Amino acid sequence: MMLNAGNYDVPQGHVVAIVTYLEMTATATIADRSFPDGVTVSQERMDNDSYRRLFRAIGEPWLWTSRLTLADDALAAILSEPHTETWVVRKAGQPIALIELDFSSEGVCELAFFGMIGSAIGHGLGSAMMAFTQSRAFRDNVTLFTVHTCSLDDPRALGFYRNAGFTPIKRSVEIFADPRLDGPYDLTTASHIPCLP
Repeated sequence: MMLNAGNYDVPQGHVVAIVTYLEMTATATIADRSFPDGVTVSQERMDNDSYRRLFRAIGEPWLWTSRLTLADDALAAILSEPHTETWVVRKAGQPIALIELDFSSEGVCELAFFGMIGSAIGHGLGSAMMAFTQSRAFRDNVTLFTVHTCSLDDPRALGFYRNAGFTPIKRSVEIFADPRLDGPYDLTTASHIPCLP
């Protein structure tokens, strides 16, 4: 596809993100990396409210929106699908991180969501989570593990995925309505991303 290089205006009331798609074809992380003491991970069938609370606690600084704006029945359907695995990382019983895997495509696992609350970052949890995630992803004839991240995510996310063994394969530009305008977040959320009503 031929594209004219240059700058393009983003409509008022919208946000733009550069999305990077990554993949791997075999486990690359040390499989025996363990979680810190007092931290557990378990597969859970979460109800909508519990899921959205954790999703929001993790994603609010990065304007994660998709699961907050889904209709209740649509979210419940995703969470109850047999090909969806939702893993919750807890410390002292409190949820601090989320791993969501999607096995809906034959031979492929998508890392749909992967993140932790701000206070859990920097304590060695990310490497343990990724080692665990890869051990879950590559099973039952899965030969391709995919993930995508964007320029609105934590700036360390892309480097983290690459260090974990993922290879970038393509980019796209996503434009969406700013979720701080008539959406799930208020105007003070993610102040590092200008809101232009």
